[in-house]
Amino acid sequence: MARLLSIDYGRKRTGIAVSDTLQLIAGGLCTVATHELLPFIVDYVSREPVERFIIGMPRRLNNEPSENARYVQGFVDKLRKTLPDIPVVLVDERFTSVLAHQAMLTGGLHKKERQNKALVDEISATIILQSYMESKKFNI
Repeated sequence: MARLLSIDYGRKRTGIAVSDTLQLIAGGLCTVATHELLPFIVDYVSREPVERFIIGMPRRLNNEPSENARYVQGFVDKLRKTLPDIPVVLVDERFTSVLAHQAMLTGGLHKKERQNKALVDEISATIILQSYMESKKFNI
């Protein structure tokens, strides 16, 4: 089975997570400078089979797209043109940063580690991917 790759897109840096090959567990892969994201993904899929991209779509509480949604959509359009054979799924990413901070607190990370925005982005991508996999498992 191929991996799922999750993206928590940001204008400066982007968190990336991947599943195991059985698509049971999500794990943080890295954080990449956004201007290097597309070449990074192309290189990654040349080495590892990826079944699908799961991309967090920022939304407001009223379910309207947030200001950053247009940047995410622009990236999605480029990704679909560059790798047209790999499907892209957009998922609601509301509260993933809050959940990432909570996970860091629960995990006992020190204040300096919790201020690492790159780590927050990577954990957010992991949360997006794990919630997507769980929704598929239970057909939510």
